[in-house]
Amino acid sequence: MSRTSEAVRAFAALLLLAALWGYNWVVMKHALNYSGAFQFGALRTFLGALCLMALLLVMRRPLKPREVPSLILLGILQTCGFTGLIIWALVQGGAGKTAVLCYTMPFWTMLLAWPLLGEKIKGLQWLAVGLSVMGLLFILDPLHLGADWFSMLLAILGGVFWALAVIVAKKLHHRKPDLDLLSLTAWQMLFGSLPLVVVAFLVPAQPIQWTLPFIGAVIFNAVFCNALAWLLWLYALQRLAAGIASMTSMLAPVIGVLAAWAQLNEVPDAAEGTGMVLIGLSLVVISYISIRKHTEVEPAMGQD
Repeated sequence: MSRTSEAVRAFAALLLLAALWGYNWVVMKHALNYSGAFQFGALRTFLGALCLMALLLVMRRPLKPREVPSLILLGILQTCGFTGLIIWALVQGGAGKTAVLCYTMPFWTMLLAWPLLGEKIKGLQWLAVGLSVMGLLFILDPLHLGADWFSMLLAILGGVFWALAVIVAKKLHHRKPDLDLLSLTAWQMLFGSLPLVVVAFLVPAQPIQWTLPFIGAVIFNAVFCNALAWLLWLYALQRLAAGIASMTSMLAPVIGVLAAWAQLNEVPDAAEGTGMVLIGLSLVVISYISIRKHTEVEPAMGQD
């Protein structure tokens, strides 16, 4: 297979991935009609981890976990923290708005990398910071906070937890560059799902309604948005330039907003729309910087 055809296939895989992760915001919002947030979150992550474990067996990849303390920390940040927070945010918040706010992750990664990795913000990165801050202010509208202020805060915290996971994973990969990425993902997801399972049993909620739409949502999340999506993500990262991979994956929140608009009647008002565009421009600037500097994309930037 030529390099060109491999790149085309990788790009197609990334487009499919963006569609899966983007549309899943609507699927998750629908699922909460039949289940409590933590119950759905526990099912989504635990079954997703089992699917990834099964893939490891089928593909004969390393099954034994390595660097267990780091994997537990990654699981707490990315699977338990990020996934738990965004699903909790979806209880009261709009699917499109939640998607955009949690996808501020590259902005938080850039800010947190300064004190945690010693990577100073320079040049065009300041433009990305300014655009993100303005975008957040337009969406949050702090002078006129509405009833969904708590869900917006949860979504932003989800982005912060995701950014912390990226930084932890970056340190881990620098220390152990030979780690199998699929095995790492499967184990961190399994470790991270266990606290969500505990919380699901402890937090009172209405009994799960095991309807066909809910079962379909669980399968869509565990099989397609976890197992298949991570295969697509790792496949694309190995074959595409870093900036192209990161920029294409950022289509996910755009698809989330459009799908929520079409199916959930979530029409952004003028301020929210402006904020979403500004955050989108910030992500484009960050991706452009990655392309120009040939910055490697951290696999943990994939969405759990």
